[in-house]
Amino acid sequence: MSDNIKTAVAEEVARQLAELKAKEAPPKSTFVPMSDEEWHDKWHQVAEKRMAMATPPEVVRDLAVLDDRLVKEIALRDARAPTSPGMIPDSGRARQPLPSSTPGYVDPRPLRPPDGTNWVDAIAIADDARQRAELKRKLGG
Repeated sequence: MSDNIKTAVAEEVARQLAELKAKEAPPKSTFVPMSDEEWHDKWHQVAEKRMAMATPPEVVRDLAVLDDRLVKEIALRDARAPTSPGMIPDSGRARQPLPSSTPGYVDPRPLRPPDGTNWVDAIAIADDARQRAELKRKLGG
């Protein structure tokens, strides 16, 4: 290429670049300076929200009076308590297992198909027979 063409191309590229830069506006900043009082107030509100979720002082005082073992038992009982209404047993106490000559052993339940499998099998057989009949009719056999 000649120097004139190179210069013309460079000038055209520079002009297009300048147009693009002029069209592109820098993003507007949303930063608003905050005074020290506003900053302290903001973090005070955060601390207040956090403390609203803390254990109340009267509960801490009551737990400090109790024996550690008792507090652990209460916490463990509450952690293991059922949460959905359908799982709460009829009585407040857990049922005691029947005494066994072999503690901890339970006879295994025999394996069997789930209930309703016979209906699914019947539907599949009927559908297979229907599809075979339809195919036979289509093929003219």
